[in-house]
Amino acid sequence: MKSIRKILLASITVLASLAVHAQELKIGVVNMDVVLRDTVAAKAAQAKLETEFKPREKDLNRFEASVKAASEKYEKDSLTLGESERVRRQRDLVDQDRELQRKRREFQEDFNQRKNEELTAILNRTGRVIKQIFEQEKFDLILQDQLFASARLDITGKVIKVLDSGTVK
Repeated sequence: MKSIRKILLASITVLASLAVHAQELKIGVVNMDVVLRDTVAAKAAQAKLETEFKPREKDLNRFEASVKAASEKYEKDSLTLGESERVRRQRDLVDQDRELQRKRREFQEDFNQRKNEELTAILNRTGRVIKQIFEQEKFDLILQDQLFASARLDITGKVIKVLDSGTVK
């Protein structure tokens, strides 16, 4: 019984000292979703990707429409076609569909790769900004992508302001 009291007393003492030290800690929180959505760099990267990939997307949509039109024409004409012509057109449709799937896959892979490159550049700059704020304002801890945090700990606005100002060291 005495050992339980000693353990309980020691635990209370430790918790009390942690509470005193916790009040002295300077903690900040950064919401990376907001940074990646609201910064000038993120918006510029999105616009750049759209400009870069819009022509390919239009070409892909045109090709898809032509494959669909050819398929619909085949469906309409299939009853009147001879056997060899029907088989040839079926083969052509399968080849066109395969080509469409390949082009879609390549487009998506290229888009994802470029998006990741842009995202990595923004994340690297954001990391430097967070480190700069950490050092300049003498934070003890800065967390990213928290589950729950008080608004008074949120320094996302500061990070965005520094990122947008272009004064990253």
